[in-house]
Amino acid sequence: MRIARTAGTVFVAGALVMTFAALAYPSMLGLQTTAADQSRVIANTSTGPVTEADRDFVVKVRAAGLWEYPVGMLGLQKGTTPAVRTAGDHLVRGHAALDETDRKVASALGITIPNKPSPQQQGFVSTLTGETGKQFDTDFANILRMTHGSIFNTVAKIRSTTKNSLVRQLADQANVTVLDHITVMEKTGLVNFDQTLFQQTTPPKLPASDLTPPAPAPGEPTAVLTPPAGASPSPTGTVG
Repeated sequence: MRIARTAGTVFVAGALVMTFAALAYPSMLGLQTTAADQSRVIANTSTGPVTEADRDFVVKVRAAGLWEYPVGMLGLQKGTTPAVRTAGDHLVRGHAALDETDRKVASALGITIPNKPSPQQQGFVSTLTGETGKQFDTDFANILRMTHGSIFNTVAKIRSTTKNSLVRQLADQANVTVLDHITVMEKTGLVNFDQTLFQQTTPPKLPASDLTPPAPAPGEPTAVLTPPAGASPSPTGTVG
């Protein structure tokens, strides 16, 4: 298994009246925080105040989908067992639905979201793109189990602390989606729990540049994650 191989594979959600026209793109959006005080209110909206933590969460949900969706497609195409292909299907459908909610929430709250994942997340995609057979299956299951285990705690914290109703809706849907993805990864029978949980709870310190999704160019269309034709629906949130 090669999870700990490189920096790219180590570790690995109606317009509102607002006090700001749009929330500035955070200086750091990855697995670390965007500001020392995550409780700082950066905007007041009709659905409640928006904090640094709320904004960070919306960006993280978006960035997660931008790399886990294509990895799910790889699982569908290259998985050598039914369980791995099923896990890939859940990734694709789950993140397409979650990303739809995330884009609506970001638009309603004026939060700028990325169109590309962070360099670290792009490294995960590159690693799995270059693998085949049993190696692909094993790294697929362990990388995704580790990353979903990490974000699961973030979802719970946001759900219990946010005062914004739209962010709560996004967290509710993210909770269902992430737990489903954790479960299907475990059902592959390939997860090395000792190694995965260690890396989940003891992530390496990476440069901010590796953890930060690039800001979209001015006027750049928002990328949309579309499930394959005929895919069964996933749980969705109701925004607005």
